[in-house]
Amino acid sequence: MATHKSAEKRDRQSVKRRERNVADKSAIKTKIKSVLSAVGAKDKEASASALKAAIPALDKAAVKGVIHKNNASRRISRLTKKINALQG
Repeated sequence: MATHKSAEKRDRQSVKRRERNVADKSAIKTKIKSVLSAVGAKDKEASASALKAAIPALDKAAVKGVIHKNNASRRISRLTKKINALQG
């Protein structure tokens, strides 16, 4: 357990950050699953609209530092490839 004032503050900050990061990661996973389910159902319009919602969420998480920027880029690329294969 932290004994110094500054260590206690850092502990409080890390708890807040962790809660925020967990919530952001959960939201990203939900949006990715909605894209994948629309692709699985072969619904072109729904998958395209779900991807339009997922891309900004991934980019925002990368900017915040919740996930690495290359991780966000890779996920966006893979989802886009799946939708392009569905439409093409």
